[in-house]
Amino acid sequence: MSTNQELAIALRRAARDLTATRNIRDLERTLAEIVTTAVHTVPAADMGGISMSEGDEVVSRHPTSDAVSALDRLQNELLEGPCITALAEPPEDGTVVVHDLAGDDSSRWPRFAPRAVEAGYRSMLSCELSTGRRVRAALNLYARPPEAFDADARLTAGLFGVQAAMLLYGSEQAQYLQRAVDSRDLIGQAKGILMERFHLDDDAAFQMLVRSSQDTNMKLVDVARWLREETNRRHRSCTDGAEAVDRIDGVDLPARASSGAEGRAAEH
Repeated sequence: MSTNQELAIALRRAARDLTATRNIRDLERTLAEIVTTAVHTVPAADMGGISMSEGDEVVSRHPTSDAVSALDRLQNELLEGPCITALAEPPEDGTVVVHDLAGDDSSRWPRFAPRAVEAGYRSMLSCELSTGRRVRAALNLYARPPEAFDADARLTAGLFGVQAAMLLYGSEQAQYLQRAVDSRDLIGQAKGILMERFHLDDDAAFQMLVRSSQDTNMKLVDVARWLREETNRRHRSCTDGAEAVDRIDGVDLPARASSGAEGRAAEH
């Protein structure tokens, strides 16, 4: 079977798996399969993985070997290397090509290059996974010999990079939606506490949360979380759970909102 046929089959499988994903775990599993398939399909690739920015760190995800994790970790520690370049200053085509870390490319990353050569790897491809996301990522492929990745290899790696970028975007969206659902549920629980405590309707309870958020300069969901946790804590200590709404960071939760809220409650 030719490389082109293998690539077509691999990409069809990746696309099918992408459309069949149902949750974050599925997305991560499919992403790992794309990395593994890329290593098996891209000519000359010996190992690979994905490097991703998380805050000030660059972490290794779905590495196909411990050596990938070690070299990704090294680039993070040194703040230099092909994957760092792909994340911070990607070339126009999105792929950082490393021909020989023991040759001319050693001057591009003078601290990382000798360590990679010592580990036995002289060629690399780092494909930026760009989806307009705030979190940056790159698909990294390593090869032992120099000049390992030709134009066909770069094209093939780029196509797998597109698939991986789509998966990362899907994973981020799934996590965003899950956080939105969790926040909605949390705010709903907090509204329920206030509705019971002050005999409010749904809208009045929500407005109390909003005003408390503004008064304390806290996010609405953080106010809701505090209220739920404090209510639960007081219930566990056999204290009236309603006292949880009395204070938050030195500000009376109902103090600025309750006068109007309790007035409205009296009308109901």
